[in-house]
Amino acid sequence: MAANFRSDNETPVAPEILEALALANSGTAHSYGDDALTARVQRRFAEVFETEPAVYALVSGTAANALAVAQTTPPYGAVICHEDSHLHTDECGAPEFYSGGAKLLTLAGASAKISAQTLKSQLENTGHGGDHASKPMLLSLTQATEFGTVYALDEVRKLCDLAHAAGLKVHMDGARFANAVATLGCTPAEITWRAGVDLLSFGATKNGAMMAEALLVFDSADAVELGRRRKQSGHLISKMRYVSAQLDAYLEADLWLKLAANANLQASRLSAGIAALDGAELLYPVQSNEIFVRLEDSLAAGLRAAGFEFHGWPGRPGVYRLVTAHCTRADEVDAFIAAAAAVQQR
Repeated sequence: MAANFRSDNETPVAPEILEALALANSGTAHSYGDDALTARVQRRFAEVFETEPAVYALVSGTAANALAVAQTTPPYGAVICHEDSHLHTDECGAPEFYSGGAKLLTLAGASAKISAQTLKSQLENTGHGGDHASKPMLLSLTQATEFGTVYALDEVRKLCDLAHAAGLKVHMDGARFANAVATLGCTPAEITWRAGVDLLSFGATKNGAMMAEALLVFDSADAVELGRRRKQSGHLISKMRYVSAQLDAYLEADLWLKLAANANLQASRLSAGIAALDGAELLYPVQSNEIFVRLEDSLAAGLRAAGFEFHGWPGRPGVYRLVTAHCTRADEVDAFIAAAAAVQQR
């Protein structure tokens, strides 16, 4: 048995979401979000987050992140983010483009996390050049991070407090938000607006949707004219009911958390098996559904020859990323570990 651990973007759509799309594909519905499904999604988000955020449905995480930056950060402003954040490394300059030229100030930090001390130092030493310097306007945190780690509640609170004290808004890139919430066992409200997060890029595509994301803004004052900004950027979907149908099914009966819980469970199973192998080294704590591992060349080659797919990390020879997903099965994980053991015995 072979299996694909390259990315949660390569997985099929969850059956419940496909069924919801089929049900939505009947008759006519008003366009551009003025339909019953989109209204219901607004109510679902209010229930899940225990408040009434402004919800802007989208079809990509890049769009959500870039619009969040553009909404909060003028061209002369700056966004503080981790040096390994997708905002900086994986969005082709979209945040800078959509904001009209805002600067990204990147910070180092273990396991792709920004520490309170690092942020404090950055805030104390940035933006003091008067008109010569970009003004920090936004702190962006990724949850779960690009290396599969998770910010604890207290870490998010401290970072938000520091940012707000300096006059910054806080954005959370939640492409794998469901995985983080499933790990923490907290409510979505506790790790977002109650901790001080102002805007959330809420991801669904990596966790079972076909193409559905949402930008949530927790204070209506921060959402002024965001609808026009979405339209101008080309991200106001005419047949919005099909995006909303995915989000509606995703949120119903906590499906999003159930899907993420399976992905996390299989990552734990897989990382435990990898940790027991000779010639393999886990590089970061496995706290969601991503595993970063250093493999001996012969082991990596043998696994690939056996039909297993995983991603070699750019610029880091011998380092690989394995990602589990909503549909990953325990027998696929076990087959990978068994194949690795067989390679080592040759």
